[in-house]
Amino acid sequence: MKYYKFLTSENKGAYSDFDYTDYLPKDGQPGKWLPKVEDLELCESGYHACTRKDVLRWVNTQMYEVELRGKKKNGNEKVVAQEMRFIRKVDYNERILRLFACWCAEQVLPNFENKYPEDKRPRQAIETAKRYADGKATKKELSAANSAARSAADSAARSAANSAAYYAARSAANSAAYFAAYFAADSAAYFAADSAADSAAYFAADSAATKNQSDKFMEMVGE
Repeated sequence: MKYYKFLTSENKGAYSDFDYTDYLPKDGQPGKWLPKVEDLELCESGYHACTRKDVLRWVNTQMYEVELRGKKKNGNEKVVAQEMRFIRKVDYNERILRLFACWCAEQVLPNFENKYPEDKRPRQAIETAKRYADGKATKKELSAANSAARSAADSAARSAANSAAYYAARSAANSAAYFAAYFAADSAAYFAADSAADSAAYFAADSAATKNQSDKFMEMVGE
């Protein structure tokens, strides 16, 4: 089974703030093993990673494949191990993250347009975000699209589409691309399931949407 670890742009864990710089892969070779942790505790001690199905919960600026050994404990959306080393960096960038955010938004766009066919703000926000990802729109245009999508989300015409579109179109000046990707996916999965009639159906729908998103994300990063 493959495991993955996300780091900030400063090579730190987003929650631990631990600096992994000295342990990262170099010259095509895996990094050295981190010191062994004897006592494991989810969210407290040990080295945390995730599997393919949970990558969107932890998405950040950098993504690495890691190897775990020793004792392990599994938790919701993560695993903690006594030992870890970084195998390789997964090749992804801001463009991939933004296009993924747009894809998530597009999955629920019909929910909105079927009910409000005249309101094109979410669609325009998504299209502007896609053009920005390809260097064909300015930050000013992206910011304007962001504001329009937010207005749609704040109006009486609420839906999954404008919420997801809003995050997909977030200005680079206001948030990182990984933040847009995370919230676009989260919004799309939540609202895709929101129409389920009971709690069991809701969680089944939410789980299916999240799996589809994880599969798409991993496809886009070549995993």
